[in-house]
Amino acid sequence: MDLNALVVFAKVVEANSFSEAARRLKMPISTVSRRVAELEDQLGVRLLERSTRNLRLTELGTEVLEQAIRSAELSEAVESIVSNRLTSVVGTLRLSAPPSISDTLLAPLVTAFQASYPNVRIQILVTERHVDHIAEGVDLVFRRRGFKDSSLVVRKLLSYRHQLVASPEYLASCKAPRRPHDLLDHRLLTFSYWRPESSWSLVHANGVDQESVTFEPSLAMNDFAGLVPALLAGAGIGELPPVVQPDLVRQGRLVEVMPDWHLPTLEFSLVHLGNRHISKPCRLFKEFATQMVPKLFPDLPT
Repeated sequence: MDLNALVVFAKVVEANSFSEAARRLKMPISTVSRRVAELEDQLGVRLLERSTRNLRLTELGTEVLEQAIRSAELSEAVESIVSNRLTSVVGTLRLSAPPSISDTLLAPLVTAFQASYPNVRIQILVTERHVDHIAEGVDLVFRRRGFKDSSLVVRKLLSYRHQLVASPEYLASCKAPRRPHDLLDHRLLTFSYWRPESSWSLVHANGVDQESVTFEPSLAMNDFAGLVPALLAGAGIGELPPVVQPDLVRQGRLVEVMPDWHLPTLEFSLVHLGNRHISKPCRLFKEFATQMVPKLFPDLPT
């Protein structure tokens, strides 16, 4: 007997509604309906008479309900025990993350997590390079861009595109670019590793027009946060992820240049090895991050 199906059945009777039971159970209504139907199929009897406005227990349904209520009470008791033990989670969690997001993402996320699980110690390696999970003992890695390693389990947290931005003062002092090739008339700042040239590929919002520009940046750095002071000082036009100090654009201290021309959309994910047991702190942090990170960045450009 599927105890979960009994719990769902009990909640439906308690709420006298599939939709209300779905809301209380935080499940899709289709799942609730399917679980009750599967229970009826398994037992070979009809438990509920359904109409457009109400539900009525059959005679056998009334007898089954008594056991279903016991199952629901048992389920709630087990959940209570687990909930009470969560704060006793102990261990060390080792994370790796790219530069530039320590203040906007890592600090609020880790602080909130440790408020719920104060006995979990967290160590963070901030680096843009590829991290060897096993050799470096890293549990979870925050990564942007794609993944080709089939041994990794990937949980997407965000989707967004970088923006080309500049200070209002800089744009007031020159002719603002209208198309990507107009950027070549400006001082350009970009994220880069010692490369003499950089390039940006942009697609128009109409989804048809595309242009790429290759240039020698006036300032290149492998840290987006390091580019921010230069952009604020009017040093030129630069590429910036919307997860790096997003308030600057919201407050108008930096302005998106050519907003109809878009850089590619990226995925920001949490990654771990899939070929070994995942620890409780690691599992809890993964679920915590999945819930909290999108709330930190509610209005990302895509």
